Amino acid sequence: MSIESTPAFDVAGVEWHRVSPRLIPVRMISAAVFLGLPSVGSVWPAWYVGGWMWLVPALLALLTVWVLWLIPRQVKAIGYAEQEEDLLIRKGVMFKTLTMVPYGRMQYVDVSAGPIARRMKIAQVQLHTASAGTDASIPGLPQDEAGRLRDQLSARGEARLAGL
Repeated sequence: MSIESTPAFDVAGVEWHRVSPRLIPVRMISAAVFLGLPSVGSVWPAWYVGGWMWLVPALLALLTVWVLWLIPRQVKAIGYAEQEEDLLIRKGVMFKTLTMVPYGRMQYVDVSAGPIARRMKIAQVQLHTASAGTDASIPGLPQDEAGRLRDQLSARGEARLAGL
């Protein structure tokens, strides 16, 4: 059995939707800012002190390269599927998660986007449920799809909640 086909994460008859590939550069820019800049900034102290201090920029640079290599794989692993009674969200390359959110447990749905995501015309849909432990999010959706999904999930949640 391969790593890709794990029975715990396979749902029969489900059509998975992928997030936008524009999420890749958004995450890469964030990684470059939060890891790349400290890596470059640590070169001057390493040059000044010398010796073992060169380990700091070297390790930060190595971590930056690894994260930039990993981001496209992480984005390609994100998917969601709308079913009759619940929303399925899967994430993860090495550490996989499959979240099933029943429509009847949704309290409200947020759509958010930072400045880089807005420039790339993508947004994140955040689901808030009756249980804080089951809140879920779908990052990297095109803005029109995020709006459609927000409206669809809100309508389904209200319909299921009204039936209780």
